[in-house]
Amino acid sequence: GAGEPGASAVVTGLSGVVLGLATHSPHTQAIHFNRSVVNNLSSSMQANGAGQGQESSELSCLNSAQNGESSSAGGTHSNGLLSNTDNGNSVGTSNGSASGPGTGTSAPSTASGSDVGSLKKKKRLTQGEEDVIRLIGQHLHGLGLNQTVDLLMQESGCRLEHPSATKFRNHVMEGEWDKAENDLNELRALMHSPNAIVRMKFLLLQQKYLEYLEDGKVLEALQVLRGELTPLKYNTDRIHVLSGYLMCSHAEDLRAKAEWEGKGTASRCRLLDKLQTYLPPSVMLPPRRLQTLLRQAVELQRDRCLYHNTKLDNNLDSVSLLLDHVCSRKQFPCYTQQILTEHCNEVWFCKFSNDGTKLATGSKDTTVIIWQVDPESHQLKLLRTLEGHAYGVSYLAWSPDDTYLIACGPDDCSELWLWNVQTGELRTKISQSHEDSLTSVAWNPDGKRFVTGGQRGQFYQCDLDGNLLDSWEGVRVQCLWCLGDGRTVLASDTHQRIRGYNFEDLTDRNIVQEDHPIMSFTVSKNGRLALLNVATQGVHLWDLQDRVLVRKYQGVTQGFYTIHSCFGGHNEDFIASGSEDHKVYIWHRRGELPIAELTGHTRTVNCVSWNPAITGLMASASDDGTVRVWGPAPFLESQETDGLNENCSNMDS
Repeated sequence: GAGEPGASAVVTGLSGVVLGLATHSPHTQAIHFNRSVVNNLSSSMQANGAGQGQESSELSCLNSAQNGESSSAGGTHSNGLLSNTDNGNSVGTSNGSASGPGTGTSAPSTASGSDVGSLKKKKRLTQGEEDVIRLIGQHLHGLGLNQTVDLLMQESGCRLEHPSATKFRNHVMEGEWDKAENDLNELRALMHSPNAIVRMKFLLLQQKYLEYLEDGKVLEALQVLRGELTPLKYNTDRIHVLSGYLMCSHAEDLRAKAEWEGKGTASRCRLLDKLQTYLPPSVMLPPRRLQTLLRQAVELQRDRCLYHNTKLDNNLDSVSLLLDHVCSRKQFPCYTQQILTEHCNEVWFCKFSNDGTKLATGSKDTTVIIWQVDPESHQLKLLRTLEGHAYGVSYLAWSPDDTYLIACGPDDCSELWLWNVQTGELRTKISQSHEDSLTSVAWNPDGKRFVTGGQRGQFYQCDLDGNLLDSWEGVRVQCLWCLGDGRTVLASDTHQRIRGYNFEDLTDRNIVQEDHPIMSFTVSKNGRLALLNVATQGVHLWDLQDRVLVRKYQGVTQGFYTIHSCFGGHNEDFIASGSEDHKVYIWHRRGELPIAELTGHTRTVNCVSWNPAITGLMASASDDGTVRVWGPAPFLESQETDGLNENCSNMDS
């Protein structure tokens, strides 16, 4: 090739050998074949960039090699692994015909012109095919199948990584730090950002320094710190930390303070992982790249799965890579498991305890019923009934530790009950004035205070004994929520907004503004998202931090009844709400269309609560006087299970 006299000389030399053989051999047909091979080799070398820069040819697949290049005994292949040898002689194959060194064997004299054509038309691998081969090679190498990798690279003509990277890797793993530092000079030209050399050098010297310290070579470590690390003038804060390790009295103390595995394979592998991030993947593949891609594929499939409701397991051993991930709707809580009929009038509210072991339901019949959740069967059993709420119970709030339960009534109720759930005793009943309307309540995260209010302008903060701690005048409260900071209280009011109130410095600010009345709202566990039931509009999702409307969920019928929706499922990926059309609607948080419509209630569904501990358990309260408990499909015969679909409309389409 142009600018590469060596390649041309090789071809010319081979041509001379063949022509020399032609004058002594009676097998003219074989001679013509060998001449064709030489011509083909010449064309192939030119096509593969023999006359171009060495860098680019080294990084591409070596497709000029016919199923394996020979290499010297004990040397390394272009893939960076030790070659297979036979008595010191390299073993190679060409089109399946074995040829030992020095045997002088050639192709059979019956070789046809089509064979020659097939050599010329040998398929070049695409970039994608090269990448896949390298990924497979890296994975097999990690499993210790080095001979298999060696054969794969020879046959494909690919290189696992750049020879300079291989040399660098070996020197790092062997702890030959001076050689590894010299290797960086070779790698500099291959890097997109030459400035990264300083960072890589710093990481190498840091490992060298720590290993000296662990070996008790304090003077050598001090020399690395002063004479090599400090002159880099990089990350001086880290250098100060490293200098403090000189005071460590023994190796265990050093490893603990430095959060370092110690001298050996583990820490050097971790070092290599960090160093690789500065090298292009064409030079050295990112560590465990195939596993990373497979894990990403599994996670993406789970994210796109409408009904995925279990904890994500990042271990690839727990899933099958042979099938796509699919969760059946039968595993989702959209089948009636239980119908609770103990209330004798409309059921206005239901709420699972924070630990998921109990359910509280409030009714127009003036009672609160506490239900115990069986941890095995997930069946609910009546635990106790709390009576005496003359106006009925329209809202309930569990204390953070589930010891207490506060019950509120409808608009004309001026009283609030604080119950000890464990004993069934009334801790206190609060009523500041008969003119008050206490319809909503929220616990402070400390469990020692709560806020309550109503639409007549009351907004109080009280302690467990009912003592008034603070009050905010003139706020007509529809619904309340305490954020995790322990200071901010969110309150929806009659001006179609949610505002944040700070009882400590008496400041308030606008957070959410809707165009229609906010009938109720709830907040995600992390305090970032708010779920609103908006009159005549339905269910809206707001980002409280960015103060923007994220999504409007479709399907639900929402008039001017107070309906309470909820977050639920693993990682709160789902949203559920009651509806005036007697159904329960479930959405995936990222989608506007419902993934399930649960039928069974015969009147408005006022409230839905998703169990925070058992992600496959949900409860709904309705004006029909019942509480329905929803769970996965029971384990029945397939033909019986198919009949359950009438309870859960399939919204997949």
